[in-house]
Amino acid sequence: VVLLRRLNQRLLDVMLGFAAGVMLAASFWSLLAPAIELAGSLGVPSWVPAAVGLVLGGLFLRLMDALLPHLHPGYPRTEAEGVTTHWHRTTLMVAAITLHNIPEGLAVGVAFGAVGAGLELNGAITLSGAMALTVGIPIQNFPEGVAVAMPIRAMGVSRPRSFWFGQLSAVVEPIAAVIGAAAVVAFRPLLPYALAFAAGAMIYVVIEELIPESQRNGNEDVATVATIVGFMVMMILDVALG
Repeated sequence: VVLLRRLNQRLLDVMLGFAAGVMLAASFWSLLAPAIELAGSLGVPSWVPAAVGLVLGGLFLRLMDALLPHLHPGYPRTEAEGVTTHWHRTTLMVAAITLHNIPEGLAVGVAFGAVGAGLELNGAITLSGAMALTVGIPIQNFPEGVAVAMPIRAMGVSRPRSFWFGQLSAVVEPIAAVIGAAAVVAFRPLLPYALAFAAGAMIYVVIEELIPESQRNGNEDVATVATIVGFMVMMILDVALG
């Protein structure tokens, strides 16, 4: 934002593809797999909490997508989604990335909430695994922040304001993290469902927004390779540290 007014579209698509891969890997290795492992302690089939949470997470993001006015970067103002509003295009773009960050914050909070609830002792979720997730999510936040800040800068908004809007889109993440951690510490039986819920919400974001956005400008091949690289990086982080 400080050095450039516009970012090469090919590079932006690569960054979005990478972010999609990181989120997909985190959804399984850090969230769904532990949810399945923990389900046995609830006396229900191991797939039930994972399946229920996954569906509820996707439905939650679908509902937010339908209600919250937002505009994906690169799209004209006429293609704004959510309820009809007179919000400025800049505000709508910030809202779009903010929507992405809700499940990411929940994922980190739920993982640390599990450790705080003592579940590190049975090996389903470890402190190092939660830390790996906390490294992976910020890595993919770089392209998401760029995806909102650079288009705003290209519209002629000043450098400080463009930078501020990019940061503002992530404010919801620590808030969601605190809510997720508090919920699983207070209601420990909800943990497998909460883990899968965060996974479902993140997978919805990847499939509905990140991957289509990375593929719409003729850079399909490099964006796809970047998605695989992102998945590999997050998988290595989680398996090596978790």
